[in-house]
Amino acid sequence: MPPAAAASAADPLPPKPKKDKNKYRKDKPWDHAGIDHWAVEPFKPEQAAGPLVEESSFATLFPQYREKYLRDVWPLVKRAMEPYGVAAKLDLVEGSMTVSTTRKTFDPFIIIKARDVLKLLARSVPLQQAAKALQDGTDTDIIKLGGLVANKERFVKRRARLLGPNGSTLKAIELLTNCYMLVQGNTVAAMGPFQGLKQLRKIVEDCLTNTAHPIYAIKALMIKRELAKDPALAEESWDRFLPKFKKKSVKKKAAPTAAADAAKKAAKKAARAAEAGGSVFPPLPPPSKVDMQLESGEYFLSERAKKERRAEEREAKAAVKKAEAATRRAAAYVPPPAAESAKDKATAAAAKRKREEEGPSLAELTDKAKRRGKRRKA
Repeated sequence: MPPAAAASAADPLPPKPKKDKNKYRKDKPWDHAGIDHWAVEPFKPEQAAGPLVEESSFATLFPQYREKYLRDVWPLVKRAMEPYGVAAKLDLVEGSMTVSTTRKTFDPFIIIKARDVLKLLARSVPLQQAAKALQDGTDTDIIKLGGLVANKERFVKRRARLLGPNGSTLKAIELLTNCYMLVQGNTVAAMGPFQGLKQLRKIVEDCLTNTAHPIYAIKALMIKRELAKDPALAEESWDRFLPKFKKKSVKKKAAPTAAADAAKKAAKKAARAAEAGGSVFPPLPPPSKVDMQLESGEYFLSERAKKERRAEEREAKAAVKKAEAATRRAAAYVPPPAAESAKDKATAAAAKRKREEEGPSLAELTDKAKRRGKRRKA
């Protein structure tokens, strides 16, 4: 082995220097731990460079039953949108509501929020709630239910699950998701924070598609709310704490094969032939009520004769029952059979003599006294 190779084998390689990822990082005075990066900062008029270049507008149709309410509250709608520089117009002829930007509009996104307010008003949300959609941090969602269930009766039952008894389920969903929720017709109108709207949409869709009952989602949200209070579990998975609900799957019957169908038909045919006494024809159906009346001749009687016959049948049945009742009552007065053999007579005489010598027992005297007392009261 050459000396250079021996020296390299004896001495280990020098360790590589570690890369310093923070080598070129500098402190940012505008970014520190106290800043909430998820907070929505309000857009102020002084932040706008100038008026908007083009006018934007959105129109929404409303049902006829909302016309009276909208006509009454429309001045309040205008007053609510005035601070944001948005113009609102109500057209009762076309049945539409329109919002548009003006020269005073400084927030470019406020027109989208104004459009959401109109959608909520068209879905029967009261103005006091719909006006909150103009605030920052409040989003809206219109969940369509019409295409989720084909059967109308099933749709009504599943939609009622969202409300619960006396609206308790709906109130629980609102408290746990921090959202406002209104079930109206084929839609669910919701407004609140984005995370809450995401949870609410999942609850509604799972309920209408029969994936899970809303009460299961409510239980899971309640557990998550309690787990969020523990800072030690912030970095852990919460799957072990959440309940696992197994859906009961009913096993479907396997589709019958052609051979099974043929065997079933042959068995039915053989059973019919056996009932008909080996005949190839099926057995006769049982006689109907009309056939029985024709056979007995009752069908050709008049209504009066039919009534008289029915009365006679009732009287005959009553007489039979009366005779049976009289027989039962008379059975209580039938004396027991007398002792036929001499041995039985001797035994009966000995028992009588013994009773006379011993006298009546305490139980017999007590019963006798009770009977006398009952007779005196009567």
